[in-house]
Amino acid sequence: MNVKQLDLSRRTIALAAALIGTVSLVIGAHAALNMRAIDAAKAVSTDQITGSTGQTSRLALVIGNGHYPDASAPLTQSINDARALSSSLRKNGFDVDMVEDATKDDMVRAVNRLKSRIKHDSVVMLFFGGFGVQAGRESYMLPVDAVIWKESDVRRHGVSIEGVLEMMKEQGAKAKLVVVDASRRNPYERRFRSYSHGLAPISAPDNALILSSASPGKVVDDGKGEHSVLVSEFLNNLNNQGSAESVFNKTRLAISRASEGDQVPTVSSSLLEDVQFGAAGG
Repeated sequence: MNVKQLDLSRRTIALAAALIGTVSLVIGAHAALNMRAIDAAKAVSTDQITGSTGQTSRLALVIGNGHYPDASAPLTQSINDARALSSSLRKNGFDVDMVEDATKDDMVRAVNRLKSRIKHDSVVMLFFGGFGVQAGRESYMLPVDAVIWKESDVRRHGVSIEGVLEMMKEQGAKAKLVVVDASRRNPYERRFRSYSHGLAPISAPDNALILSSASPGKVVDDGKGEHSVLVSEFLNNLNNQGSAESVFNKTRLAISRASEGDQVPTVSSSLLEDVQFGAAGG
């Protein structure tokens, strides 16, 4: 073999070695990518498993409507109540979506946000403070931009509490908690009724617990404190160890006794889950 042939053989061997090295690098990189993809898939699978079998999710929608253009004065307590309750619920492990002075569109969007986040293991709570009106045996939360001159306007401009409860049920929420502080005399009913009818009875669907500030058909006047009577007492009980049903019932009894029967909140329960607040929450 002459010198030229030897040089050519060496170059051929070097080229082949480089090619083999490049192929090896490509194969190694591809394998690494596959491993990362597998690891990512495992992580997603683990998240899904822990999300469905781990700690129960707690969601709350808190709405405080205080500045109604049709009212002679703002409902400052409703705003204060929403803020204080949101803070307390967060301490109890709830992921809170709080909305103040909500228009109809704001309320609909908030309900839809809640709907998108409910899982089958979720404990879901709704609080509404503001003006409420009953129409057609349903109770409606009124947005601040409500335009109401007749009863049909209530259904058109309001948001049905029963409708939100039904949504929670359809989404498969494990437990549904509702606190409604809206049994107030309002500037709307006088336009089509001789007096304020308060709220209609709010029936609890499966596995639900409902607290309303007054008996069906009754209205109550706001006090002069920072918070409404209902929320003030509810917060006191919420911060103590106990079940949700105990908190709701203690609130009802305390207000009934303090008012000597003048204000009797309503509790409706079909709750089957042991939902805990305070030190026992989690």
